[in-house]
Amino acid sequence: RGERMYEFLERFIKAALPRIRDFRGVSPRSFDDHGNYTLGVSDQSIFPEVELDKIKRNIGFDVTIVTTARTNEEAKALLSEMGMPFSDRAKKVATATSSGGEPTAQSTS
Repeated sequence: RGERMYEFLERFIKAALPRIRDFRGVSPRSFDDHGNYTLGVSDQSIFPEVELDKIKRNIGFDVTIVTTARTNEEAKALLSEMGMPFSDRAKKVATATSSGGEPTAQSTS
């Protein structure tokens, strides 16, 4: 764990996640109420070091980040500081709903 874990997390955030097609950030709703975060990845080829010609079939995997944070808010702040690109889609839907009526689509441009 230790240093290798931080190296993996940095590579995952800075190199792998941006390679996901149509990537718009990770869900801010994937916390477990204990300060831990889990997300699923459907294709291991997002890592630059994976040699595509040696892959026989795509394999997905889950990444769980266990933190010492006591709340989801603390964990999100920690991961945000580390560069985790959270999507703001959930916030836009909540804002549209709280303004009255049904949720509406919001432009990101």
